[in-house]
Amino acid sequence: MARACAAILVAIALVAPAARAATAKPPSLDAKAWILIDPRDGSVLASKAPNKKLPIASTTKLMTAYLALHELRPNQMLTAPAYHPQASAEVELGLRPGEKMRVRDLLYGLLLPSASDAAETLAVGVAGSAPAFVNQMNQTAQKLGLTHTHYANPIGLDDPQNYSSAADLTKLASIDLKNKLFARIVNTPAATLSSGDHPRTVTSRNTLLGAAPWINGVKTGHTLDAGYVLVGSGTQNSTTLISAVLGTTSEASRDGDTLKLLTYGFSLYHPVTPVHTGQQLADPKLDYRSGHLGLVAQRPLAVNVRRGQAVTTHVTAPSQISGAHQQGDVLGRVTVTVDGRRAASSPLVASHDVSAATTLDKITSTAENPFLLVGVGAIVILLGVVLMVRRRGHGDPAPPVAPQVKRNGRQAPRQRTPEERRRMHEERMRRRRERMKREGTG
Repeated sequence: MARACAAILVAIALVAPAARAATAKPPSLDAKAWILIDPRDGSVLASKAPNKKLPIASTTKLMTAYLALHELRPNQMLTAPAYHPQASAEVELGLRPGEKMRVRDLLYGLLLPSASDAAETLAVGVAGSAPAFVNQMNQTAQKLGLTHTHYANPIGLDDPQNYSSAADLTKLASIDLKNKLFARIVNTPAATLSSGDHPRTVTSRNTLLGAAPWINGVKTGHTLDAGYVLVGSGTQNSTTLISAVLGTTSEASRDGDTLKLLTYGFSLYHPVTPVHTGQQLADPKLDYRSGHLGLVAQRPLAVNVRRGQAVTTHVTAPSQISGAHQQGDVLGRVTVTVDGRRAASSPLVASHDVSAATTLDKITSTAENPFLLVGVGAIVILLGVVLMVRRRGHGDPAPPVAPQVKRNGRQAPRQRTPEERRRMHEERMRRRRERMKREGTG
């Protein structure tokens, strides 16, 4: 058992190699607007016209997916409404009006091939109609702080009222990626949809998923007004970065600009390992004994940091251990934060076996404790007083009468015994009889 839990704090400020930081420069891109962020703290690592309002094509579906994930259950069955494409380049799953499909499969159809009928089905399933859904999209954009965003449809069709910015797109993507189902879908090159009238195999339009092993999302878009758009994400050494390029002229340019941005971003980071496997980080005392039990990290903790970011190690461990413990028992935890944000953690475990304190350990510890000795002494004195009082109650001679206390400078009268009071009364009565006799005679 652990007692008196105490938090120990160790701060380590780390700085990236100067040469590496000096040579890293933001890339030059052909896109109309672009941005690169670290979603952990929202830091903007590079950008051009990040708040410019531009057509965003099918990256509109990032909001469609957001609302579907929050309002519907993944296994919920939705009925497909009749949908009529408005543009020849629209992609569809080929849903028959009245066909039923699970929300999970509709999300795969929405985010991989970017199917318009999947978007329409989800919109109607959430709000009852596409116009009502669009109204909900705009209300949600305001709540999420997407100040340069407005929607006109759930699909991303060209419309003067359907626009966003590079900054808003990466902010929305960072929110979406916190949902495990969304993150899994956008990192999937292809999938088979099992619900519906028949199985369907869909393929992601994000060709970067196969180009680099660390790319893991997010969403493409293309219309005549928007050009080629891509919200991308990648993860290296536990660090995820999110990019957005808007208004590129081709798929190749879209993919090339995204790779340049993400590669540049990761060049700003370097790995550090503030905690190593087996490193002792706490040394709680053993109860009733003078020994200690070292607590060591169960696994290493490595994090990626930019130049100037502070890496802090927080150790939570007991100040005293009681009972028996085996090597490897979890008795604490170490957490690493980067600029105050939790980045990694590991259990702290016992470095060796310890047995419970024996009776002799407890007696010896008590004998050496001055506070306990004072308490025992007080108890002995109290018992002595009690025994003395009991002896008096069994006929022991009373102690001598205490001297009378003077009051106002005069000796206080002594208390008379009953015999003295009787004699005084008889004397008063005798004197009274004599006086009455004299008065009668006279």
